[in-house]
Amino acid sequence: MENPWKTKSIKNIYENPWMKLEEHQVVNPSGKDGIYGKVIFKNKALGIIPVDHEGNTWLVGQYRYTLDEFSWEIPMGGGPLEIDILESAKRELKEETGLLAQKWTNILRIHTSNSVTDEEGFVFLAEGLTEGETEFEETEQLHVLRLPLHEAVQKVLDGEITDAISIAGLLKVAKLKNI
Repeated sequence: MENPWKTKSIKNIYENPWMKLEEHQVVNPSGKDGIYGKVIFKNKALGIIPVDHEGNTWLVGQYRYTLDEFSWEIPMGGGPLEIDILESAKRELKEETGLLAQKWTNILRIHTSNSVTDEEGFVFLAEGLTEGETEFEETEQLHVLRLPLHEAVQKVLDGEITDAISIAGLLKVAKLKNI
């Protein structure tokens, strides 16, 4: 479909190493002048659902500053735009859980909040796992939980997992695995 929005100007409001915020002066679909804020991320969002031969998965818990609350999530992080998303996903899984995987399947592409950001995310299913040591980043104080995959899916259904990428990824794996 044709884009009904017209951009008159773009102003950079704020920028850091991870994202920038732009203010767009626009003409909206009704033909009236308006303003639109856009958050542009400098990484791809990557989520990984590791599943072992016994049907277990791993969740990562951390206190999320933006929410001011603790959050259970699938292992995830950002992948620089210039690096292959699979390579970044492998790095994130190792950093956060210590796991290495032999088999990787890209199961989902997601836009996290498309009314305010262009962020694009991908979720991978990681299988054929080998356990090792975590390599947390300095900003991470993570809790790692191994549990049956069906219990992680139940945490989504019970509202205990609220992260959008985690929800979408776990429900997709539940469908793929007939859970």
